[in-house]
Amino acid sequence: MNARILVLDDDIDTQELIAERFKSRNFKFEFYSDPSEPLSIASKDPKYFSQFALIITDFRMPQMDGIEFIKEIRKASPNIPIILMTATNRVDVAVEAIRAGAYDFVVKPINFSQMSLAIDRALDLSKLRSQNEALKSTLKSSWYTDGIIAKSQSFQNVIQLAKRVANSSASVLIQGESGTGKEVIAKLIHQQSSRSDQPFVAINCSAIPEGLLESELFGHAKGSFTGASEKKIGLFEEAGNGTLFLDEIGDLHPSLQAKLLRVLQEKLIKRVGDNVERPMNARVITATHKDLVKEVREKRFREDLFFRLNVIQIKIPPLRERREDILPLAQYFFDKYKAQNETEATGLSKAAMEYIINLNWHGNVRELENSIERAVILAKGNKIEVEDMPQNESPTRVFAGSGNKDEAFGVQSFLSGSFKKLPTLEEFSRLYVAHVLKCVGGVKEQAARLLEIDRKTLYRKLADHEKAHEEALHAVNGEEKSHDRLNIN
Repeated sequence: MNARILVLDDDIDTQELIAERFKSRNFKFEFYSDPSEPLSIASKDPKYFSQFALIITDFRMPQMDGIEFIKEIRKASPNIPIILMTATNRVDVAVEAIRAGAYDFVVKPINFSQMSLAIDRALDLSKLRSQNEALKSTLKSSWYTDGIIAKSQSFQNVIQLAKRVANSSASVLIQGESGTGKEVIAKLIHQQSSRSDQPFVAINCSAIPEGLLESELFGHAKGSFTGASEKKIGLFEEAGNGTLFLDEIGDLHPSLQAKLLRVLQEKLIKRVGDNVERPMNARVITATHKDLVKEVREKRFREDLFFRLNVIQIKIPPLRERREDILPLAQYFFDKYKAQNETEATGLSKAAMEYIINLNWHGNVRELENSIERAVILAKGNKIEVEDMPQNESPTRVFAGSGNKDEAFGVQSFLSGSFKKLPTLEEFSRLYVAHVLKCVGGVKEQAARLLEIDRKTLYRKLADHEKAHEEALHAVNGEEKSHDRLNIN
């Protein structure tokens, strides 16, 4: 869908027939009758052919045959799949076409079922090659470490700590907000450990009802409850000598907390409805977005289990505290979803980059990924612009997520009466605009959007504020000079 396809055929009827037959698939065809035309464009713009997911060319043309055309394209763009249309089914022509760089060929008169299959296969190849190129580009980047995108020092520190504890048998508790990459770090610990050739098994404790979670974790015996027609091996057994990752452990029901504690202490498990105890050899890594110290204090989480899990603690900072990672992550997600969706977008505009850097991303990496995927699909032009990004952040949300107490000015401080002197409406407006600008890193376009005014109005307000400030300074300076004269006299 929406793939760009270049078609070269000097027969106008064939061009129209192809366009009509594939109209329902929303392909974006670009037709040429003379091969010198696209080659001329490519000589001036080396990236011209790279915008196409597929090229279809006729074999017999007056100016240049299809084999020669394929050879010329291969000089500039070696990876684009090319389908050759030919009126002959001679083997030597097919062999020559493949040697020249054709991916497939279709015999005329065109069998459109055959052509449709050839196009689907070629587009799959094009997508796979794009994904491989994106992966190669990522692997070459200095901020790609052990399969993880991490440019910020804070996240590099997390990676180094995870690698240091990998070969120990100690329990690891990973703490961080939802979407920060807790499972990514758990997998890194597993991959860097001596258990890397054993299974890595993960389960989200909050995603499974309490009644089923015990059976998932420990397994059950045949006939142990209604519907248990067969015995079931639990995840502890499934992990074997590998790693069991228990995500959102803070949501575990108290009754299961007690059973988990016993398993960790005794290294033995018992299936539901079974009396046989079996050894447990898996390493357990847990994660939560909750403050478990607070959960323990408020009697929602067992203190003894907390100490058992919290032998080594790894805290993952939220994305808003490691803004250096935002653009590398955005670029990775852009390359990934561009390859998957065959869109025309070539990257993010400067304004879009500034916009995403200054958002607080309360959903962290997961929210950023979803936003970039949406933008890649919905982008109207060659560049992803600010308007292509989800406009789901309000000034209140920006302020609340800043984490800086010095930025606490706003409606709340005004209502609380913390001012020694109530500000005038003009003063309040000036302070509010200045605060919004500070929160968005000085990006006026974003500030105007948050204030729900156009940029010209914002510029006018800033000019008025600057003028008022200068007048106030002038008045103060004049008053000081007047006092000086009085003192002299």
